Amino acid sequence: MSVATLAMPARHELVVKHSRFVADAVPIESPDAAMSMLNDARRIDATHHCWAYRIGDAYRSSDDGEPAGTAGRPILAAIDGQAFDRIVVVVTRWYGGINLGAGGLVRAYGGCAAECLRTASRRELVAMRMVEVTFGFEDTGAVRGVLDGLNARTEAQGFDARGTRMRLQLPADCVDTLKMRLRDATRNRASVSLDDTPSPHTLA
Repeated sequence: MSVATLAMPARHELVVKHSRFVADAVPIESPDAAMSMLNDARRIDATHHCWAYRIGDAYRSSDDGEPAGTAGRPILAAIDGQAFDRIVVVVTRWYGGINLGAGGLVRAYGGCAAECLRTASRRELVAMRMVEVTFGFEDTGAVRGVLDGLNARTEAQGFDARGTRMRLQLPADCVDTLKMRLRDATRNRASVSLDDTPSPHTLA
């Protein structure tokens, strides 16, 4: 399953033994945005506001007073299980007077979040890669022509007596195409090296 974020906010409601669970999922770009959404959710008078977010390798979750591991982790598992990124999910609970037990809470919180995401509109994310291209001044036109044909973004550029060095970000699946086209366009004079710096996904 390809990685995606939400095309728009989504909501799902579930009632288990008179307890009401409402999952709200929102696309985000930063932890601060996740906390802002959580603060908005907390304005609603309810028993618990449990949540989780995933932004690349960064993630957090909270049980908000429920037994440890029964709410935040299942919500995060729902996010990861459906290959979502850059989203926050808050599941708000209104206690209905009947204890659900640890297993029941895991199923309720995780299931409500999972169903919310299952029915949500997805927007695919593309894995990006950082590369460095070095070429002589005589090949500038040829290199520019190649880059114009790919979804490459210039992050930095420098010059020295030998020519130009460009740091680019482009879709990971375009790296081999970039190498091949530069080889043909410059008669193998341009060099391409991969940067191991982690590069984020971007919207398709």
